[in-house]
Amino acid sequence: MKASIQAGLAQGSIQAPPSKSDAHRALICAALANGKSAIRGISPSEDLLATLDCIRSLGAQVQIEGNVATVTGKALAESNLFPCRESGSTLRFLLPLALLRNTPCCFFGSSRLLERPMEVYQQICREQGLRYTCGNGTIEVCGPLSAGDFSLRGDLSSQFITGLLFALPLLQGDSKLTVLQPFVSRPYVELTLATLCKFGIRVEQPDSSTFVIPGGQTYHPDDYTVEGDWSNAAFYEALNLLGGKVCVLGLDPDSKQGDRVYQSIFSQILSGAQAVDVSDCPDLAPILMALGAAFHGIVLQNTARLKAKESDRGVAMAEELAKFGVSCKVEENTITVSGGQLQKPTETIYGHNDHRIVMACATLLTRTGGEIEGAEAVAKSNPTYFEDLQKLGIGVTIYGTVNQ
Repeated sequence: MKASIQAGLAQGSIQAPPSKSDAHRALICAALANGKSAIRGISPSEDLLATLDCIRSLGAQVQIEGNVATVTGKALAESNLFPCRESGSTLRFLLPLALLRNTPCCFFGSSRLLERPMEVYQQICREQGLRYTCGNGTIEVCGPLSAGDFSLRGDLSSQFITGLLFALPLLQGDSKLTVLQPFVSRPYVELTLATLCKFGIRVEQPDSSTFVIPGGQTYHPDDYTVEGDWSNAAFYEALNLLGGKVCVLGLDPDSKQGDRVYQSIFSQILSGAQAVDVSDCPDLAPILMALGAAFHGIVLQNTARLKAKESDRGVAMAEELAKFGVSCKVEENTITVSGGQLQKPTETIYGHNDHRIVMACATLLTRTGGEIEGAEAVAKSNPTYFEDLQKLGIGVTIYGTVNQ
């Protein structure tokens, strides 16, 4: 699918999309609860559809009406097949829960998904003598996982920590989870802890890198409203830096979501500051690179994890920014974007099958005009993105379908 975007200034108000991070966590907690929960404010993004499929595999019953999911946990029907599509969150959050079973479970999804790092769980299975095999486009595991002390690298992904925090309270014994420094993306773990608390799960924190999880706990159902998504809101508010007047509604200023830091980073970009550490907010990297290209340039630090996202995001953005006449230097853990005058691309922008690459480049195209191939990638997290641009007065024309 190709999107043709006309240069223009975005104006108006837009409702922030529901937080994918928050919704994943709430749906999983609801699936583990004894009873019926209502999860309000979800959207049919590809990643959330993957999580909905997988909690059904856990045995939850799910009914969707509008933007409300009614989830009844602890149902009798169970499947050992977990279709994760392209959702790394789904895979990493659900795998420890499958390890609670003493039966083989098979996870599958896109080829890119199964290339993403999973060594944390591999090591745990190896240490406990559990089955963990990968190949032919699948990961197969078999529990049962045992309670105990777990030591995890903190520099890979906070999703491994979240996955274990979902599973460990359901074991009979107590567990301790120690995160080795550096502890990246900690705000996402704080979001997990806040959601667990709402569903009745207790986790103790004797210090900033240690989590003590009492065993034998029970998830309780909840009536839960998903927050607005600060991660996706960044792409709308970035339009203001390019001369637009966009108001994003439905964001909680006290949210645990780490990407709300974009507000202060955007201010830094406008003031000419160039160095930004993205260790706690890696999903902001594409839009920060785009804005750096439009202004004074930018240096992103602690970028190594961008290689293992939906695309190699540093390399992908560098390729596309070159089409705008902007040069980038991508190193092992640093990305340098040169500032300068943006040029209208003479080539079609390529989306790299990555929703954040598409939205970051679309932001720049509102200044220059141009086309993006692979625009359907936005369905992963924000299916209405191009409709929203149109509501804000940006001319967008869609050509073809996903399969063309």
